[in-house]
Amino acid sequence: MKKIEVKILNPESIDQAEKLMVCAARLTQRGHQISCLDDFMDLYEKPYQRSTVANLVKLPHPTIQKFGIINVVVVGASRRFLAQITRHQNEVKYMSASLQYSDYSGVEDFVIPYDLMGTGQEKEYLKQCSSSMKNYEELVKAGVDNDSAGYCAPQGMRNILLISATPYQWKHMIRQRVCRRNTKETRYVMLKIWEQLVSQNGELFSDCGPFCMNGGCEEGKMTCGKCIPPKMSPTDIIRVDFPKLCEETILEEEENDEDSTD
Repeated sequence: MKKIEVKILNPESIDQAEKLMVCAARLTQRGHQISCLDDFMDLYEKPYQRSTVANLVKLPHPTIQKFGIINVVVVGASRRFLAQITRHQNEVKYMSASLQYSDYSGVEDFVIPYDLMGTGQEKEYLKQCSSSMKNYEELVKAGVDNDSAGYCAPQGMRNILLISATPYQWKHMIRQRVCRRNTKETRYVMLKIWEQLVSQNGELFSDCGPFCMNGGCEEGKMTCGKCIPPKMSPTDIIRVDFPKLCEETILEEEENDEDSTD
């Protein structure tokens, strides 16, 4: 999981989505003042305060948060993550590296599940993944098409995934998928995406986080029983819940600090 990377491909769209949200909210109350395109453009360009954004995201009117598309690339997550995240279909689009068109012969790059890291079981796990891909490669050499051979590919094989969604749907996915009831890899990826979104616009994405951070757990009898405090940032949650993934980062920061003082 240490090699998983995420990046917002069009960060400028976040400011545009915010501007459209404010404009859409104002439009509902000022329609009687708009008689021509210039009137609308004046409304569209009218300045606003950060507190306006913070207040609008609290309203029970999600439509105003659905203007604008944010594109994110996830590099190095497993195909199991792909299978889980693509359950979200409402106002979300995906494009993934394809087992049908790509030839993965000789490729041996797999996500090590978080709970296996540092246990001494990684070698056996990777051996099993490699065995599956050797079967894949043998089938391809025998003339079997990539699509059919792809059934041998393990869920742990790394993938590249493009995700395109509105701000509202990003928040919906984050709320559901950073909950501690989810697979750790899925949680980690969505926490990394949330981390980048909130760094771009803290007000627009202030109401992310699992349900336990915003009122209470909705899992009923399936609750993990370990609610996340409301004040925690995605970075804080990663440090607390994924210390194995933070160890290298902390060491790198310490080394950089030492270099800067030399």
